[in-house]
Amino acid sequence: MTCEHCVRTVKNALYSVEGVSEVEVSLQDQFARVVLEESVSFETLKTAVESFGYKVVDEV
Repeated sequence: MTCEHCVRTVKNALYSVEGVSEVEVSLQDQFARVVLEESVSFETLKTAVESFGYKVVDEV
C-alpha cells in the first residue's frame, strides 16, 4: 500500500467478506486488523484482498 486510496480499497475488500464487522488499516505500519462477528478463515480474507489487486504478505 502506498496511499490512502490503497487503504480504502483494502478496507472495502475486507468489508466485502461476510462476517467482518470492523476493519482498521494502517498505511504507516502496513497492516490490517479485522474484527469478526463469525468465524472467517484467513484464506478467505486473503482472497478478498488479493481480488482487489493487493498482495497479502504475512499472517499474524
